[in-house]
Amino acid sequence: MSEEGPILIGASAEIDLTHAATLLAPAGAGISRPRRGDAAAIVMPRPPVRVELEGGVTASLYDFGVVSLRLQCSPARDLSWAEFVAQAVRQQAASELRATLDRALEDLIQRIRPAVSRPAVATVTEEYFVFRGRGLREVGGGRVDPAGVSSDALARLLLNEPRTLAPAALRDLLPHRFSYTIDDFVVLSWEAALVIEPDAADDDVEYVLEFANAQLLELRFFDALLDDQVPRVYDRMALVRRTPSLLLGRRYRPLLADVQTFVADTTDIVERVENAFKVTEDVYLARIYLSAMEIFRAAAWRQGIDRKLGILRDTYGMLNAESQAARGEALEVAVVLLILSEIVLSLLRA
Repeated sequence: MSEEGPILIGASAEIDLTHAATLLAPAGAGISRPRRGDAAAIVMPRPPVRVELEGGVTASLYDFGVVSLRLQCSPARDLSWAEFVAQAVRQQAASELRATLDRALEDLIQRIRPAVSRPAVATVTEEYFVFRGRGLREVGGGRVDPAGVSSDALARLLLNEPRTLAPAALRDLLPHRFSYTIDDFVVLSWEAALVIEPDAADDDVEYVLEFANAQLLELRFFDALLDDQVPRVYDRMALVRRTPSLLLGRRYRPLLADVQTFVADTTDIVERVENAFKVTEDVYLARIYLSAMEIFRAAAWRQGIDRKLGILRDTYGMLNAESQAARGEALEVAVVLLILSEIVLSLLRA
């Protein structure tokens, strides 16, 4: 058996993939796509650019501003299931893996900086472990039916749970199992996956899981960004109202322009994230991807973003109405002053 992980993803702004591929050309960067035939059921308008970095790290760059780093750790020999689980637990707790990935990310950002708009590294990250083996075998060498792998054994590996869980908890936590042939097997959980695949060159499952994590990260990033921006808008609105201005209707213009631009930019990027990976048929890789997005609760993250964008849109409408009312009041005052000036001038001429 072999083991792979973790996948660490960090968010930035937008990445010009063509420019980034040119900057990384000496390292052999290129467009990355799944290799299986059923990958035709997956539509990607802008597939990521993948490049091999030093230290055994592979980076995938997504145009919506996410960099995914993959570090593969392989044992020197085949392991028993107990040894495999023990090593997996150690890998999940290994701080040196994160340090290796952090160094690789820092170096990569410096190399692709000209291709990144508003370059920055967000504090929001996603970490996902993929535990991979060539096959499941008995001690005597016989093949193990994946359907016969107990949920208790999978829970120890994927949930890092040493205690014996109740059957109902196991059904709820590990319901997502997939097989395409009699030799492959995939089990998904919130923060880890088990992939049994005899073809060492076939990493399509990891590809779709990496893409799903990248989309999740971007949704989490914008959810956190909106959590920060909504109170800021309210604070600016209160400040504008307290600030005296002769041009009553125009004092909201900067705030209105900023809110409108922020909402438009955020909506555009979030929709681009969701449309970056579309499934046209219910086939093996597509089912794994859709299940991963279900486990990651991507729909709930998107609903939260839409709700907060709705708050900003309502705030924009309220401010715009208030600005229009202020301009209307200013016009009424101007008309009254003009009438008074005409009366005064008439009296003076008389």
